[in-house]
Amino acid sequence: MQRVTDSADHAARAAAGAPPALPLTGERTVPGLAEENYWFRRHEVVYLDLVEACRGRVVVDAGFGEGYGAALLAGVAAGVIGVDYDHSATAHVARRYPLVQATRGNLAALPLADDAVGAVVNLQVIEHLWDQDQFLRECHRVLAPGGRLHISTPNRITFSPGRDTPLNPFHTRELNAAELTALLTDAGFTVESMRGVHHGPRLATLDAKYGGSIIDAQIERALAGEPWPADLCADVAGVAADDFVLRPDDDRDNRDSGGDSSIDASLDLVATAVKAP
Repeated sequence: MQRVTDSADHAARAAAGAPPALPLTGERTVPGLAEENYWFRRHEVVYLDLVEACRGRVVVDAGFGEGYGAALLAGVAAGVIGVDYDHSATAHVARRYPLVQATRGNLAALPLADDAVGAVVNLQVIEHLWDQDQFLRECHRVLAPGGRLHISTPNRITFSPGRDTPLNPFHTRELNAAELTALLTDAGFTVESMRGVHHGPRLATLDAKYGGSIIDAQIERALAGEPWPADLCADVAGVAADDFVLRPDDDRDNRDSGGDSSIDASLDLVATAVKAP
């Protein structure tokens, strides 16, 4: 997986000698923490996948969090404008990732002109927003005709199973694939693709090791205030971005091998939506 390796190397070089990452609050993931590594890598795999789609474009990373993803894209993009409402995040990114134009702003009123950029990236953010419709309309406004919005979000069906209200206290509304598609369509976009993030073979083996879910093994111990056993610590710290796979709905190769690749079984949704030329 050469492209992933090259992109990860770029991110490491960008961070070399930089200030420490933002503290872990539960609202965003940060790199460099062994106990957070599973969630970081699960986010990172989508940024890595978008490298080629952002190459040579002016990109907005809307809700960049710690900034590692915006910095990775800045290595190939014509420019990356990072927009985040959190003042500490904006200040941190300005110090740590100088290739990113860090801007403090409200995602419901993006501080950009109409038709200004070639791509908007919004990964694991929309579920935190109160006015999701307005945010998507803003993405449509700032994109040039033919520009693309790349958006990911936890799949409500698997992230908060059997619930209408999110389990995560930082989430306002979680979405399934049909709901995300409807929001994008209502905002004026054409949905070009809808894929799901799934565990690859190595994580599937770890799921089996931990009674069906390495995610539950982490969460249950955290909620109980129990220390993690050494093997769980090592297994979580060893997760890599390419232990996750992105699959389209009903991917034939995976289905024929006995896996469940339906979009409703995915961990996270990854949509690409196009503004009409």
